[in-house]
Amino acid sequence: MGNAKNDQEHSHIARREELPRSAGQRLASGRRRTTDARGCGNNKLCTPDFFYIIKDMAKREYLGNFELVVMLALIRLDENAYGVPIAREIKARTGRRVSLGSIYATLERLEANGLVSSKLGEPTPERGGRAKKYFRISGAGLRNVRETQRMLINAWQGLTKLEGRPA
Repeated sequence: MGNAKNDQEHSHIARREELPRSAGQRLASGRRRTTDARGCGNNKLCTPDFFYIIKDMAKREYLGNFELVVMLALIRLDENAYGVPIAREIKARTGRRVSLGSIYATLERLEANGLVSSKLGEPTPERGGRAKKYFRISGAGLRNVRETQRMLINAWQGLTKLEGRPA
């Protein structure tokens, strides 16, 4: 692992809240850091409005493009939805090659939001005794896909440039 001196010097990284926040704190460059009562200094992004926007973005109502494609693959695959078949389904339907890492990261995020659930299958010798993790869309996830579909249909209506006419 790391040496004790190096670990001690950088221990503040893991415990950021323990850093001193006094006005006029010296930076490594020798300059003084000026801070306000919140410890934000000259950082314009450190405002209550900014943090509210970030919090609000985390609970958005509609699925992002890739999230929607993953959810649609789950619906199509039903009981057989795990990493490799999901990637194949996305490739077959969209022509996009996607990494398993991006699929699993998206599935974990969707699961944390209650839009999908997962269960471990039986370990198999072909996988070196590891079990497959199967995913399934939840009721909330299905409602979210339907709402996203409605929103997209409404957004597309009346756009004559997208109705198959030459641009």
